[in-house]
Amino acid sequence: MKDKKLIGPITQLLSMDQLPLKGALKDSQLSTLKHAGILVDGDKIVEIGDFEVLRKKIDLQEVRRIDLSENYVALPGMIDCHTHICFAGSRAKDFALRNSGKSYLEIAEAGGGIWDTVTQTRKMSGSELAKITAARADQLLENGITTIEVKSGYGLSVLEEIKILTSIHNANRKTKADLIATCLAAHLLPKDFEGDETAYLDWMIQKLLPIIYKEGLSKRVDIFIEKSAFSKEQALVYLKKSREIGFQITVHADQFTSGGSEVAVKMQALSADHLEASSEEDLKRLAKSDTIGVALPGASIGLGCPFTPARKLLDMGGSLAIASDWNPGSAPMGDLLTQASILATFEKLSTAEVFAGITFRAAAALGLSDRGKLASNHMADFVLFPTNDYRDILYQQGTLKPAQVWKSGIKVFDIKKKYKG
Repeated sequence: MKDKKLIGPITQLLSMDQLPLKGALKDSQLSTLKHAGILVDGDKIVEIGDFEVLRKKIDLQEVRRIDLSENYVALPGMIDCHTHICFAGSRAKDFALRNSGKSYLEIAEAGGGIWDTVTQTRKMSGSELAKITAARADQLLENGITTIEVKSGYGLSVLEEIKILTSIHNANRKTKADLIATCLAAHLLPKDFEGDETAYLDWMIQKLLPIIYKEGLSKRVDIFIEKSAFSKEQALVYLKKSREIGFQITVHADQFTSGGSEVAVKMQALSADHLEASSEEDLKRLAKSDTIGVALPGASIGLGCPFTPARKLLDMGGSLAIASDWNPGSAPMGDLLTQASILATFEKLSTAEVFAGITFRAAAALGLSDRGKLASNHMADFVLFPTNDYRDILYQQGTLKPAQVWKSGIKVFDIKKKYKG
C-alpha cells in the first residue's frame, strides 16, 4: 500500500508556521493558503503548497491522491497540554454544592474535593482506568485534539501513582492520540500519610520518581503550589531534586494565590499553568522568561473564578498556551475549543493568538517541536473543519466540529462515517 499521500484541495490552510513563540499576534499575521494540498509520507509532512502545483510535481505511481470535494479549513492537530483525564468517579455533588454557595474548604471538609477523587480512583483497577482514559482521549481526538497531556495525582502513594501512570501508558496504546504522561504525585498531602508535606515530597523523591523515570512511565513532574497544597520553598526543593533525576518541570501556579509562577520561572519550567491570581510582577517575570504561560479557562468556568490575564501576558511579550484542565472537580467540561473561544471573548484574544495557543505554543509547553504546525518534517497531524472561512471556528464557539481528523498521516476520524446509516 502506498505510504505517500496528497490530500486536497483544501479551501483554506493555516500552517501556523513562521509565527513567533512569544508575544501578541494579529490576525493579519496568519498565513492562509488557498486551494492547498498536504503531501504526506508516512507520519510526516513532506510539503505544503498549492494543490495543483503539488499534483503536477508528484508521480501518481508513487503517491496516492485523496481528493476533497467539499469546502474545508485545515489547522494543525490541536494540543491539549494540561488535562487530568485519568480518574474514576464523579464530583457532580461538589459542583452542585459550589453553585449553591459552599466554599472549596467546606466541600473538602464534607468529604468532597480532590480526596474524594483519590478515594474513587484508588478503588478502580488499572485496566479499567486505562479503558476510561482511552475513551476520554478518543472523545478529544474526535474534536481535533491529536496530542493530550495526562497527569497522575489521584493516587498519592507510590503504588497508586505507579498504577495511574501505567494506566496512562496502556491507554496510549488503545487510542490513536498521543498521550504525554506527567507525574503529579505532588497534588496535595494525602490524608492517610503519616507526616508533613516535606516528608511526603521526600518520600516521593526517594521511592517513586526514580522508578517511573527508569521505567519510562513519565519524564515530566508537576507540583501544585498553593496554601492548600505545597509551599514555594517545598516546591523548589522537590523540583530541583526532580530535575537532578532527569525530569522536565511544569507547575500548577497562581491559581488562587500568587507565588507559584515565581518558582516556575526560577526553575526554568516548561510551563506555568493556571495564573488566574498572577500579579503584575508575576506576569512581567513570566513574560521575560522562556516559560510558557498556560491558561485554563475550564477551571475559571467551573469555579466561577476570574480568567487568566491572557491579554496582559501577551502584551507584555509572554507566550500563552490554552488547555482544558479536564478534571472531575473544577473543569469537567473537557471541550478545549469551546473554552478557548470563551476565553477569547473575555480576554479579547485574536484568532491568531487562540490558534497559536492550542497548536505550536501548546506544543512548546510540552517541550515538543515536531507538531503544532503544518510544515515540512512535522507530524502529519491536522484537522479539517467543514467551512470555507477559518473565522467560523471560534465564531461558533466549539459547536463547529471537525469533519476529519488526521493523526500521523492516517485519517482517524471522519464525521460522515460516524453518522452513516
